[in-house]
Amino acid sequence: MRSSLRNHPARALIAGSAACLLAVSIGTPVHAQQTATATAPVQPFLSKQLDRLAGLPLLQQKATVLVHGRDLTAARNAVKASGLRHLTSYDRIGVVVAQGTRSQILAARTQSGVTYLEGNQPIKTSLSTSHQATRGAEAAATRTGADGNSLDGRGVSVAVIDTGVDPAHPFFQRADGSSAVVKNLKIVCDPLLETLCLPVDAGSADTDLLSLGGHGTHVNGIVAGRKVTLSDGTKLQGAAPGASLVSVSVGAALAIVGADAALNWVLENHEAPCGAGVPASTCPPIKVTNNSYGPSGGGAFDPNSATVKLQRALAAEGVVTVWAAGNDGGDGTTSLTNPPGQDPTGGVLSVASYYDLGTGTRAGKVSSYSSRGLNGTVSTYPDLSAPGEDITSSCRIYLPICTTGLDPREGGDYNTISGTSMAAPHIAGIVAQLFQANPAATAAQVEAALVSTAHQYADGATYQPDPRGGSTSFDKGHGLVDVVAASDAVR
Repeated sequence: MRSSLRNHPARALIAGSAACLLAVSIGTPVHAQQTATATAPVQPFLSKQLDRLAGLPLLQQKATVLVHGRDLTAARNAVKASGLRHLTSYDRIGVVVAQGTRSQILAARTQSGVTYLEGNQPIKTSLSTSHQATRGAEAAATRTGADGNSLDGRGVSVAVIDTGVDPAHPFFQRADGSSAVVKNLKIVCDPLLETLCLPVDAGSADTDLLSLGGHGTHVNGIVAGRKVTLSDGTKLQGAAPGASLVSVSVGAALAIVGADAALNWVLENHEAPCGAGVPASTCPPIKVTNNSYGPSGGGAFDPNSATVKLQRALAAEGVVTVWAAGNDGGDGTTSLTNPPGQDPTGGVLSVASYYDLGTGTRAGKVSSYSSRGLNGTVSTYPDLSAPGEDITSSCRIYLPICTTGLDPREGGDYNTISGTSMAAPHIAGIVAQLFQANPAATAAQVEAALVSTAHQYADGATYQPDPRGGSTSFDKGHGLVDVVAASDAVR
């Protein structure tokens, strides 16, 4: 992942500040309609890669490919028949990750039952403000969940797919001394292939340090940092300080196969992330994933990608997927939003960055760096906005991303960073609150509650009718999240 951070001069923080990150965009659900063809379609990225390989010596023409089949057996048979090397598979969506030469990849296109070929595209991470602007603090003080407890996200786990986490950071410490990080995974890839990526239980290890990252620890804190008071009196907390965290570290420099391996693990384990023998009271089910990464410069939505198939399968099983919209700015003349976040499937959310001007106001601005969609093409717009500028959260000053913050606190254990990477985890934590309010809600119902109640602040582009309901804008979506209104609407 290539980091893309935005930093701004430090401003006074309001009690309950939190941090935000970046997300990606995704398109319409169509994979169920795909059928095998004599020659399967090829993703544009892979097509260009194959063209480049054609000019190389035969021994250098190897590449990684995701072979999509009408089912898992068809994908496996195609890999075997074409001579590709089977690396791993995403069984629930019928995809096999393989490696081979250009001619073997082309041969796989013609195998029976193959529906799509996808390449191992590079991705990047995209890098406070107050819970007053989102009305998050008000919701926690005045609303309760179905369990009768204050609305703080308890009873819900949030899976954060990022560079990693430091489970021992004080921002994650509960009153009993345990960590809010209930599961800590590291996606480990074969050092030679760099594409055979499998999850390994990291225990209490600092996976952000192993990755030489910092981004993930900051993002996890925005989601579910516990209430802390710094030595200067500043009070901080995450969006859902009662939620549990499942960190899935994909490292600081990975391609899409590693991130898809993380989403695939969530799909297979969301009901009992710590194992079948661990009670939900100790390790709650995962109800939302945060994804603050994506390709540079946005791109076209690819409904055939493994990422989209995985998030649609998650939505069908009640898990919301949150993406950072991206940090590429724009003016509406082209779409720069994260492709997987463009998915119109209910329960897939793309988040723009909002700047509260350091005052907690709901009349702030859309951040200049926040990726815009194509004006007039609503499917490319972010879904809604959340605070992403000047966000203070957990960091470690010795980690690369944490050194970029302009306001280190507590010896560098906290720092202030900006980006849609910070906005997305705000929403991920708020989603946990909504599932606490209504555990029976579907992923689509949670999205509907968020976008239908968003506060339409005036800055930026005008709002336009959204065919799916309400009105939206190419820079800020339906508006700024309103936790009080959304929690009332989801019940």
